[in-house]
Amino acid sequence: MERIMTVEEKIRRAEEIYQRRKQGETRPVAKVAVNEKKDIKLLRKMLIQILVCVAIYLSVYAMQHNQYVFSQDFINKANEILSYDTNFIEIYNMVKNQIMNFIKTEEKTEEQQPEQQPEQQQEIPAENVTDQEQNQEGIGGAEEIVVPAPALSQEEQEIQTIKSVTTFIKPVEGTISSKYGQRDSATGNVPKNHTGTDIASNLGTKIKSSTDGEVVLASEEGDYGKHLKIQIGEVSIIYAHCNQLYVKQGDKVTQGQEIAEVGSTGNSTGPHLHFEIRLSEKTIDPQSILEL
Repeated sequence: MERIMTVEEKIRRAEEIYQRRKQGETRPVAKVAVNEKKDIKLLRKMLIQILVCVAIYLSVYAMQHNQYVFSQDFINKANEILSYDTNFIEIYNMVKNQIMNFIKTEEKTEEQQPEQQPEQQQEIPAENVTDQEQNQEGIGGAEEIVVPAPALSQEEQEIQTIKSVTTFIKPVEGTISSKYGQRDSATGNVPKNHTGTDIASNLGTKIKSSTDGEVVLASEEGDYGKHLKIQIGEVSIIYAHCNQLYVKQGDKVTQGQEIAEVGSTGNSTGPHLHFEIRLSEKTIDPQSILEL
């Protein structure tokens, strides 16, 4: 006969069924992050240990049993060495420690080298780069200090421009009687603003062309008297108060060529050469260009 279950048994049975069903539900599985790189390193360590053990075992076995590979004398010597009380476990541990230390050193080196991620470099216009940023590009870790060149004055720039166009030689031998610039004139006929350098010399002394160039003016008119204007690029040279001219307008002259004689024509107080240098018709002090 089937036994009739009491109410307490039914309740207990129902609780058991509930518990079994609850245990049968899907339980959350803990996910463990697996470091594949670390597993590979552990596997490598284990393989190295196995290979070291196999190598030691094969070496000992070969020396003791293989008479075809080694000579009898060699085997006797090996047996004599093996007869000593050798602690192979200690040797194995020593070799193992050396290998492990080497592996740890490699791991530390790899950890100290962070992964280099490409960085997006923003292009900076050249005009926005400061001098300080440019100076930080020194070589060998040392700061390269760049001292900016002082700004040139307008006159210095003009002098450099003239010197870049041509070279100059002294046009005549003599004594400087009046320099370029403001001067105290003895008579009212002599202008106070002197546009060139006067070189006093004997009448008739030969004047040489200070540069190469073309004669663009050969004239006897005005305060300059008999004078020449020789052009080369933007630079022009005036030779004034001459006694006689050897070249005419349109002639090509070379540096050192005789072109005139020292005189005292025009507005002059004595025989001399008025030597004048211009850059785009602006007068420049000749003594800043060459020694006279």
